[in-house]
Amino acid sequence: MSNRIDRVIITGASSGIGFDLAARFLAEGSSLVINARDPEKLERAREELGHKERVVAVAGSIGEAATARAVAAAADRHFGGADVLVNNAGIFGVKPFLESTEADLDRYYGTNVKGTFLMTQAVVPLLIKGGGGSIINVGTVLVHQAMTGLPVSAAMASKGGVHALTVSLAAELAPHRIRVNTLAPGIIRTPLIGADADSMASIHPLGRIGEVRDTTDAALFLARADFVTGTTLDVDGGYSHGR
Repeated sequence: MSNRIDRVIITGASSGIGFDLAARFLAEGSSLVINARDPEKLERAREELGHKERVVAVAGSIGEAATARAVAAAADRHFGGADVLVNNAGIFGVKPFLESTEADLDRYYGTNVKGTFLMTQAVVPLLIKGGGGSIINVGTVLVHQAMTGLPVSAAMASKGGVHALTVSLAAELAPHRIRVNTLAPGIIRTPLIGADADSMASIHPLGRIGEVRDTTDAALFLARADFVTGTTLDVDGGYSHGR
């Protein structure tokens, strides 16, 4: 199996979990193709990361096949391929089930499921060409451990698809020496959660809110773990196992 992390693709890399992933992989010596929807935010992230000779930015929605093809082409053109894909980009929202609309479902499906599917489909040929690699899909512990008072059924219907895609692809791509795993965060301090993140610390048995370094540590493990595929790694301070 290949556990190289020389060439890494990260979606949703302009802030939060994705930006910290980019910074750490860069510090490990990786070359990066980073993606986010907003070109200005993405370029600011590239400026902040530094090492511009090792960071290529490709803006666009992952729910569009053209974006996925552009990201894969950039990795091939600039770095000769890819070793790791982190499907981090995703959207999330709170809305009661009976108020959720068809438009909500389309929006979540278009980014979370379709986007992850299309990006993976575009990058897998590069991983095959390189002799294998690692795909890390970012899901959530809320797929298998719901939270009373947090109505997120529409978002979870799509994130559940991401988890299912991981299991299926892990089996299908194993002959190509490609490992596919899900990273499932609990509540992590990011711009998505907002300023009152610490108020949710008590839902984690470890007694604190998650930090982006926690998800990055887990992603680096999965990127290098040669005998781990098809699994979901919860990074949730124990939330899914007891409160």
